[in-house]
Amino acid sequence: MGQSAEFGKFLKAMRSRLRPENAGLASSSAGRRVHGLRREEVARLADVSTDYYTRLEQGRNIHPSRAVLESVARALRLDPGELAHMIDLIENCANTRRPPIPGQTVRPELRQLLGAVGNVPALVLGRRSDVLAGNRLAFLLLADFPAMPAAERNLTRWIFLDPLARDLFQDWPSIASEAAGSLRVDIGRHPNDAQANQLVGELAVCSEQFRQWWAGHRVATGSAGSIRLRHPVVGDLELNSEDLTPRDDPDQVLRVYSAKPGSPSADSLTMLGSLGAEETAVTDTSRSPESEDASGAANAT
Repeated sequence: MGQSAEFGKFLKAMRSRLRPENAGLASSSAGRRVHGLRREEVARLADVSTDYYTRLEQGRNIHPSRAVLESVARALRLDPGELAHMIDLIENCANTRRPPIPGQTVRPELRQLLGAVGNVPALVLGRRSDVLAGNRLAFLLLADFPAMPAAERNLTRWIFLDPLARDLFQDWPSIASEAAGSLRVDIGRHPNDAQANQLVGELAVCSEQFRQWWAGHRVATGSAGSIRLRHPVVGDLELNSEDLTPRDDPDQVLRVYSAKPGSPSADSLTMLGSLGAEETAVTDTSRSPESEDASGAANAT
C-alpha cells in the first residue's frame, strides 16, 4: 500500500470533528487551540507513537498495516463506510499508475428490468453518479436527463447546480450533502478519474455548499433511505429509495423509488405515470469518457 495526501487530509478532518469527551478523554478546554482531538491524543488512543501518527496525517510515504488502520479508525470513531474509504485512499493513491478507466454501459438485461418496473421510477447510476439509464417515470419525477448534453447527465451535478432540484427536494440540504459524500467515496475508489476530478472542480467553483461539505470529507455509503418531494405537477410525495448493485459492475447502482401502497404518494406516482404514457419506456443515457460529445440518448426497447 502507498500513501496519499488525501489520506492525510481525511485523517485531519476526522480528528477535527471528534470532541475529547466523545473519545473517552477528559474534557479540558483550557489551552486547547485545535478543534477536536490533538494528534498525540489520537496516537495514544490508537496505540501508536505520536511521530508515527503525525507522519500518517502529513501524507508521508509510509505503509501502515491493516491492523494499524483499524486501530486508528477506532480511535477516530469511524463507521464501517468511513473505514472502507480510508483504506481506499491508501490503496488507490492518485499517483499510482493504473490503466485508463473504461466507459460504462448498461447491460440489455438491466435495461429490460428498468422497463419491467415501469410503474416505479428507476435509474441506473454509474461512477460519479452519471445517469446511465432510466425509465420514463424516473425522468418525469426528477429531470429529463436524456435531453441534457451528455456531459451534464449527472445526478450530483443536477442536484447542486439546477435551481429546479432545490425546489423539488423538500430536504435539499440533506440530499445534497449525501450526494457530495457519495462522490467522495467514488473519488477514493478512482482517484485518477479525470471526469470525476473535473466534476469536483466545477461544483467547488459554482456551489458554496459543496465547497463546505467537500472540505469536511464527509463519506456517504447508505443504500436505502427516503425522500420528500414537492413535484410541480403532482404535488407532495414521500418515497422510499433503494440502491441495488449489479454483481458484474460494482460501480453501477440500480436506484428504485417506491411509495407505500395505498398512500397519497402512490396515487401521485400513478397520476404521474399516466402522463405521456405512449412514450418509450426506457432510455439509455450512457456515455464513455472517450466520447464526451456523444449524440443524444438512444432509446431502448
